[in-house]
Amino acid sequence: MKKATKADIEIIKQAFIEKYSDAVTELNYKNDYELLIAIILSAQCTDKRVNIITPALFEKYPSVRELAVADLEDVKALLNSCSFFNNKSKNIIKMAQSVLMNYEGEIPHDQQKLMKLAGVGNKTANVFMIEFEGANLMAVDTHVFRVSHRLGLSDGKTVDITEADLVKKLKGHDLHIFHQAMVLFGRYICKAVKPECDNCLFPQVCKTKQSFKPA
Repeated sequence: MKKATKADIEIIKQAFIEKYSDAVTELNYKNDYELLIAIILSAQCTDKRVNIITPALFEKYPSVRELAVADLEDVKALLNSCSFFNNKSKNIIKMAQSVLMNYEGEIPHDQQKLMKLAGVGNKTANVFMIEFEGANLMAVDTHVFRVSHRLGLSDGKTVDITEADLVKKLKGHDLHIFHQAMVLFGRYICKAVKPECDNCLFPQVCKTKQSFKPA
């Protein structure tokens, strides 16, 4: 696949900033506790599904204090329509226990500290910091991975390599905007199946349009 040129990258950056500069996550949350759990649950699960199941969870367990002593089977029952709900149920309870034990019940707003919590990897920590703190970071989910490869911004085989490529090529103070932009662009326009190429923001720089089969 052809790589995006410097001129292509500038076109992409400008279009994303113009359309998505005010974009935020589509996950529903009221505080940092709810946001972190929603992000953990959203791994390989749609935001729409997460938003359906979290209200009951947050009503019963409104903070880490209640969740830390939650019955595992009860949490599983609340999350059973979420992908990998068994592991996610265990992880959010362990996360709550760790926050109580190590951070006085306050969700840490630090990338490295977040990554020490159960169920929180680099992507989850970055998404949390981007959304809650407006941190100048890049997080690569399935949408970002797909869009970055289709646009020639990365040919990395892993999420970590792709993230490094994007940080290098989209360098500046707007990485958080580009993350949100690529998530929404990938979710609604540059979809995995039947991408809406007629609605593309920059068809002149796409590297893969010719390979898509018409619907």
